[in-house]
Order: sequence, then structure tokens, then C-alpha cells
Amino acid sequence: MRIWSLAKELAAATPDDRNRYVDFLRALSILVVVIGHWLIATAWQHDGEFVTGHLLKDRPDTQWLTWLFQVMPVFFIVGGYSNAISLKSAERKGASYPEWLIARLTRLAVPVVVLMIVWAGIALVMRLLDVSPAAIQYMSQASLIPTWFLAIYIMVAILAPLAWRFWRRAGYLSFFVFAALAVAVDVLFFFFELRHFGWSNYFWVWLAVHQLGFAWQESRLPNTPGLLAVAAAGLAILWLLIFKGPYPLAMVGSPDEGLSNTLPPKITLIALALLQFGVLMALEAPMRRALENLRLWTFTVLVNSMIMTIYLWHITVMIVLGGLMYLAGGFGFGLEPGSGEWWLSRPLWILILWVLLLPLALLLSPLERRGRPKDAAVPGAVRQIAGAMAVCLGIALLALFGFGDEPADWIDVAAFVLAIGGSAIAGLLVVPRRKVVSGG
Repeated sequence: MRIWSLAKELAAATPDDRNRYVDFLRALSILVVVIGHWLIATAWQHDGEFVTGHLLKDRPDTQWLTWLFQVMPVFFIVGGYSNAISLKSAERKGASYPEWLIARLTRLAVPVVVLMIVWAGIALVMRLLDVSPAAIQYMSQASLIPTWFLAIYIMVAILAPLAWRFWRRAGYLSFFVFAALAVAVDVLFFFFELRHFGWSNYFWVWLAVHQLGFAWQESRLPNTPGLLAVAAAGLAILWLLIFKGPYPLAMVGSPDEGLSNTLPPKITLIALALLQFGVLMALEAPMRRALENLRLWTFTVLVNSMIMTIYLWHITVMIVLGGLMYLAGGFGFGLEPGSGEWWLSRPLWILILWVLLLPLALLLSPLERRGRPKDAAVPGAVRQIAGAMAVCLGIALLALFGFGDEPADWIDVAAFVLAIGGSAIAGLLVVPRRKVVSGG
């Protein structure tokens, strides 16, 4: 109740000119992602064996649900809006690029580095307790896989000032340029078998979506019929790419062997972004009126105050709970994933996970609100970018492989060193100085 009261006080003090819908979409998206992950990851005991799985692979008829649960485009649209606001503010204050960037990196990178340190400790303890390397790798990789988003989001944040200049000069043309680059990469991927170029779409796809956030912030939007036309065009393109083209149905994960819409990203995500952008922007006016309700806005403020923590730790909570259930003789794992009984049990499963996650989020969320000491030196842009790139590479490797011996027994150590060393290089590991009070 005390936490709710504090959030209510903050909500009541919100300036009138703040676009509350931005915060609402950010909060709603994180809730959708969390619930989606808790549904997709499956485990059950079958014929005396404990079987882990992936709902989209085991039950392909559920893949259509990913069209609802894939909300990463919304995050990048909201990110574009927020970066535009931040860049405008920095411009008014005369802040330099390094000053702007260090604030963004501190907010984004520090919480994920803490998660990696904790999992490095957990993996070490499990290794000392003779837990199998395969089990350690499975649990750590599953828990760290959400961090892939932070890796690319950090890189987009680094490029945001350049993308913002591009938008100011070219407007919507900047979106189409990035989208065209993404299309070219997919052509090389599918028709010329040059699959290594596909990884560059982590930039072109998400930069294109990010530009839509700039359009929103600058109020460069069509009217409501125009927005619905954009949504319809996105839906039509998405349908054609999947049902008449080479793209898989699932918008999340890699349930189709050797092919994924997300690993690396494909232009299907841009089509999905247009669908979501058109619908969500058409709803902005009524939703902004709805968010004048203090309770709904307080809930939004509360979720946003710990949004990074919720995202980073929700899989870890599920893995720990699942491990305890397994040690308790497989309690709760008797239902076949995707069966009617299993679906009926999901509301209880999700409720229990929320009950466990929220106290942890409240405990750790100050890390994402941690301000940089005012007397801390601001590293130069080159140093920050080099350090951030090392952090992102470390994050990506651990998201792919976790802590374990595969594909090589040194990769997890190298990834961890990259993340910690990169944080130090970028100047993110700064401890506030204690004030020394002289005696009189």
C-alpha cells in the first residue's frame, strides 16, 4: 500500500503536457512480453522423464498467438518517441553527445550487467555442487535470453542522434530508406543464400521501426482513416510475406527449423510494426482521455518505475520456481503442454509467478533509477561506444549460449569479461563518492 501511495503521489504530480499514452504502451508491452514468455516455455513429466519444450514447436497450431504477443516493435516505436524527447531536451540544455549517451547507457546497461553477475554466481555455485553442465547451460541461457533486446536497443540508442538528424532532414523518407535496406538484406538472405548479411537487419529493421517513434513525437501522423489504412497495409504485407512468401508464421522465437522472423530479424517485423503503429496511433486520443483516470495512470507509473527489472528477471523467477517444483518430485508438471487442462492451469501459473516476481522487482528496481553521480567524469564518445559495443557482444553471446561448455568452454567466460570490461571502459561502473565531514 505504501508503494501504491508513492506511485499515486507521482502520478498526481504528472505535468499536463506529458503524453501518458507513451508510458502506458511501454507498460502494456512489458506485461504482454512477460506473459508470453511464461506461456511459451514448457516442461512436463512424461513416461517418467522430465521433458522441457517450446510451445510453438510442440504445438504449431499456437503460432498464430505470436501475432499478438510480439510487441518488440511497440518498444522501438516508444523508444523512438522517448529518444526524440531526450535529444530535444539535450539540445535545449546544450548537452554534448557524450553527456547524453552516458545517461542512456547507465539506465540501459547497468541493470543487465547486474543480472549477468548474479547468473555467473549461480552458475559457479551449481558447478561446485556437481550440477550437470547441460542443466546449467539450459537454465542460464533461458534466463538470459531476454537480454538480446537490450543488446540491440543499446546500439540503436548509440545511433539515435544520427537517426534523429536523418529524420529531421528526410522525414518519412528515412523510414523507407531503412526499410529498403532491410528488404535488400532479405533478398540476399532468401534468393542468393547470403545468410550472413541477415544479421545486419538487427540495425535496418529496428532503425526503421524506431523512425516511426520520431514521426509520432513530431505529430507527423495521418488522420484516423489514414492510420487505419497504414494498419491494413501492414496486415496485407504481413499476410503476403507469410502465406505467399518464404517467411514463417511465428513472430517470436525460432519454432521453424533453420528459419526465424527474429533470428535474425526479417521485414515481417516492419510489416507487423506498421500494423501495430496504425492501430495504436488511431487509439491515442481515447486512450489519453482514459489515462486521465488516476488509478489507471498510477498503475502505469508503478509498472514503469520497475519496467526494466520486470523484463530482465521474469525468466529467472520462472526457472527458479520450476527448479524447486522439479526437486519436489515434479509437482505441477503432470499436465501435457497445450492440452485443455494445461491451458486452464495457466492463469494460476501466471498469478504465482507474478506474486514471486513483484517483490524481487521492487527490491532491484532502484538499480534502473540509479542516477549517475554529478561529480563523475563523462568519458569521451569513442570510449563510451567501444565499451557499449563490448557490453552488447557479451550480452549477445550469453543470450545465445548461457554459462556452459557449448559451443566452447571459454565462450561464457569471454562473454562475461566483455560485458564487465565494456562497462568499465564506458564509465558505467561508477560508485557515488561519500562526503567527508571534517570535525570541528
